[in-house]
Amino acid sequence: MDTKRISELVDNKKQLFEQVGDIIWDASEIRFNLKKSADALCDALKKEGFTIERGVADMDDAFVATYGEGKPVIGLLGEYDALPGLSQKADCNVKEPRVPGDPGHGCGHNLLGAATLAGAVAMKDYMKETGLKGTVIYYGCPAEEGGSGKAFMARAGLYKGVDAFLAYHPNDTTKSASVSTLANYQIIYKFKGRPAHAAAAPEMGRSALDAAELMSVGVNYLREHIIEQARIHYAYLNAGGTAPNVVQSEAEVLYFIRAPKLQQCAELFERVTDIAKGAALMTGTEMQMVWDSVCAEIIPNDTLGRLADKYLHVFGPVELTDEENEYARMIQQSLGEAEMKRVYDQVLALFGAENAEKVEEIVKKPLITDIMPYTFSEAAMPGSSDVGDASWFAPTVMFNTATFPTGTVGHSWQNVAVGKSAIAHKGMIYGGKVMAALGIDLLENEENLKKAQDEYKKRMGKNVYVSPIPEDVKPR
Repeated sequence: MDTKRISELVDNKKQLFEQVGDIIWDASEIRFNLKKSADALCDALKKEGFTIERGVADMDDAFVATYGEGKPVIGLLGEYDALPGLSQKADCNVKEPRVPGDPGHGCGHNLLGAATLAGAVAMKDYMKETGLKGTVIYYGCPAEEGGSGKAFMARAGLYKGVDAFLAYHPNDTTKSASVSTLANYQIIYKFKGRPAHAAAAPEMGRSALDAAELMSVGVNYLREHIIEQARIHYAYLNAGGTAPNVVQSEAEVLYFIRAPKLQQCAELFERVTDIAKGAALMTGTEMQMVWDSVCAEIIPNDTLGRLADKYLHVFGPVELTDEENEYARMIQQSLGEAEMKRVYDQVLALFGAENAEKVEEIVKKPLITDIMPYTFSEAAMPGSSDVGDASWFAPTVMFNTATFPTGTVGHSWQNVAVGKSAIAHKGMIYGGKVMAALGIDLLENEENLKKAQDEYKKRMGKNVYVSPIPEDVKPR
């Protein structure tokens, strides 16, 4: 493989990729309503010769973009959804929303979608130049943040026949880490009661809010009797109104139920639902359980993880100008000692205590350009991603490049602020090059692909993907 040529192919069109990333940042759309963002990606892919199928798996702004034919089939997982309530002005080191309450790209999915575009287009260009055979598929995946669009794609059978999946995510460090994640059930519990005057006729009321609160109490007791790695979180979607002198006749609460394995989530889901039923019985209300979504744990792949690490070193590390370093320091002014200690502890864990001096030098940089040591673990990291649903169908890898200043954390306004900056663009273009090289490697080298697939089959054993989402449940 000519990695120099791959780098040139990405650089030749980097203005396009940066422009698409900025359009997605400006749109800042959430969950399944991603028209402007999907339009930008689909328009670019179509002009580059990809065949587009839009509105797949009951999602208007999900798409499948295909180039080439035959085997191997390499799937690239693109995301482009923002986060609620994170609106923030660009290049600003104080919290200042563009529009208060609006969404913002605090997880860098604008860069994710654009880097994946760069990877897909560079693969296509390289295949045209060399005559290399195979199929490249860009999967446009909505609602990674809370809606698990990939789970609906998996249920629809869109991942069948893919030989390997490549995924990228912006980060505050550059690394390839093959690790599992927590599976996640996302369930809404709705309670319906009877309104009444809370002082004049309280006996006539049946409080849905009481039911939701009693459910919370019951789940708090449940937490003592679940496995240590499991997590149960909740948020009120509707607390019944703002009038305390009226018995609240409705309440709605969203639960995230996480565990290292999908089956463990299923078991916890049954127990949580029983508590909700009990809360309804105690309060004389009705309970309705509504599916939001589900995502499976990631099946890690050491073969692909090491291959990603190889190409991170081929194309990196990224070099920053003095001006770009100063920009990152400007953003860092909003951070405190706790954020800097957190990143120090994380990097120290990767390099080891014996390299403490080196770690000190690394974390002093306003943006960490060093490539972190490769790590592999079948243990679940404390988070969830619907990349897991794709990873049940074929060997899968996810890698990171640094796009956010040292010390900033995911889902923060600081990450939104830098989303269109030169440092973000550099990390994104770097990610696109690595993704393209990974894909071309798997098209060219049957041995690497077979090794990854053999590992995947061994790790999966007799397990097969069965979507827990009922067929009649549509993306919300």
